[in-house]
Amino acid sequence: MLSEKVANIPPFYVMEVLERAQQLEEEGRSIIHLEIGEPDFPTASHICDAAKAAMCSGNTKYTHSQGLIELRQAIAKSYKDRFNVDVDANQIIVTSGTSPAMLLLFLALIDQGDEIIMSNPHYACYPNFVTTAGGVPDFIYTNEDNGFMLQPDELAAHINPKTKAILINSPSNPTGQVLPAETLKGIAQVAGDVPIISDEIYQGLVYEGEDHTILEYTDNAFVLNGFSKLYAMTGWRLGYLISPKQYIRTLQKVQQNLFISTNSFVQYAGIAALEGPQEQIQEMVNTYNERRLYLIKRLREIGFDIKVEPKGAYYVLADARKFGEDSLALSRQILEDIGVAVTPGIDFGQGAEGHLRFSYANSLENIKEGMERLDKYLNKK
Repeated sequence: MLSEKVANIPPFYVMEVLERAQQLEEEGRSIIHLEIGEPDFPTASHICDAAKAAMCSGNTKYTHSQGLIELRQAIAKSYKDRFNVDVDANQIIVTSGTSPAMLLLFLALIDQGDEIIMSNPHYACYPNFVTTAGGVPDFIYTNEDNGFMLQPDELAAHINPKTKAILINSPSNPTGQVLPAETLKGIAQVAGDVPIISDEIYQGLVYEGEDHTILEYTDNAFVLNGFSKLYAMTGWRLGYLISPKQYIRTLQKVQQNLFISTNSFVQYAGIAALEGPQEQIQEMVNTYNERRLYLIKRLREIGFDIKVEPKGAYYVLADARKFGEDSLALSRQILEDIGVAVTPGIDFGQGAEGHLRFSYANSLENIKEGMERLDKYLNKK
């Protein structure tokens, strides 16, 4: 018999949509992918070259469990350069993507029954990490009128003796919203002695306003970040966790036991990403922004409601209740009938039910084709 915590884990619906879409493609169908959050840009050549050089020179062994010191120093420098915050390289654990970083962190933090505050909607997998570690997600249902952004006063009402941490995500998946500086500062003030877990994996993909890290406003925070989104390195599986110093030794021991260390040659690629040319990033940001503006305009023309325009990441969470209340059924219907893959809002919690998430990590040509299909289908032209 499987354990209940595993047997009862819900599916990750975006992956199920992707897998069904791929099956339809194998059958010869034309599919427009607006579901998956994966950059459609290649990894920059100098990053690939660094990985090749590392492999060819024999850098294929275990590394320090926290990661190569050179990579940790480069990560620390990037936070200093971008946000003027001081991070010690010994506060960093390099992981095989941010998902293992979350697993390490929640296993280290949570005792049975501890609560983790998070907004609803939320990244699909957050509650599953928490419950697998024995914790309880404490949802704050946020308001669509302000882009589903968590507010400090809402947070204050939820903090209680069982609260072990507060989980935030900016730029956000699925909403694409970016928490402004005053909101981050307010969250840090309200949190007090309760640590904040800040998922900053979409950092750098901001089109309006300023990019920030929670570390500008508090030292009592864990930061989840990595290379997948900003450097188009999803398949490389390279992330990291920045932790307050007092927790590092415990996190390191969990890393040693569960993962030993992250792939060595991939870490050399991470050094090249941070220290090498950055021009590709601005090109990506400019391209994403063009797609963002087009997609928002077309979705509204088709009849979707978007109360607050997303300003970061590469997602639009649009109210689809005009076309159907059941987001899972609607997304399946759209995929099967017209070959447009989109993510059902229910993947991101009950707070996003009735919505669909559209990813613009695809070419403008494909996005336009997807919108034409949707318009004709939903409005029966």
